[in-house]
Amino acid sequence: MHSVPGTVEVAARGRTERVLTRRIDGDQNRRTPDDLIVEEPMSIRLDGTLVATTMRTPGDDFDLAVGFCVTEGVLGGVPVRGVRYCAEESATESEFNDVTVETGGLAPEPTPRMGPASSSCGLCGSLAIEELAERLEPLQVEPFDLDLLAGLADRIGGDQPLFGATGAVHSAVAFDRSGEPVVAREDIGRHNAVDKVVGHLHLNGLLPATDLGLWVSGRASFELAQKAWAAGFAALIAVSAPSALAVEMARTAGFQLAGFARGRRLNLYTED
Repeated sequence: MHSVPGTVEVAARGRTERVLTRRIDGDQNRRTPDDLIVEEPMSIRLDGTLVATTMRTPGDDFDLAVGFCVTEGVLGGVPVRGVRYCAEESATESEFNDVTVETGGLAPEPTPRMGPASSSCGLCGSLAIEELAERLEPLQVEPFDLDLLAGLADRIGGDQPLFGATGAVHSAVAFDRSGEPVVAREDIGRHNAVDKVVGHLHLNGLLPATDLGLWVSGRASFELAQKAWAAGFAALIAVSAPSALAVEMARTAGFQLAGFARGRRLNLYTED
């Protein structure tokens, strides 16, 4: 349960939608039901002021809104006093796609994005990518044991129920020094999944995440590296490849970055 007063989230609406499809497999041709992931826009506000609108999978909306504000640096270091939907008790379904993070007016006036953010682009279109990178201090964190990191895929990579049902979502998992998962989130957008993890950690007093690592089911892009840095993770482990800019950022920030983490192997890109 979230520890911030005034934070009461409604039960998640449906995250999947069943449709009838025609499945062709060799000589077989048949009609069969298929579960598709739901994707809806959600507006994120800070003290009522619109910050961004992102396409996301419904569920863990408060985690997403808070995590976005943390990783985008718009909180300005002030505490979150509450999170709520911009709706009253008789709200229509569409009003549950609008969330405001409340600081009592203590946070700086946010600078909104130039247009909506897609579920795949993360910081694309942000007015302040360079400013975010410049404001973050290098981390003072202990590296994770490499044998532990190499075995993460078998320990936490299978905890993806939405992916198992739809094959259409990304997963992010925060794990501790023993390799045990602390929180796992799934979303149509890889950046949203990370923000949902970060938001959960923030609302439960677990940031900065200097004793935690972050595992992601896709590639390690610059944007994911920036989010990992903003949250203070000691390591970012990706199933697929990192970008050159993500590696440069991880080396500058001082956290471990590994890619191709599958089975019992990985590539470490930040070793001295």
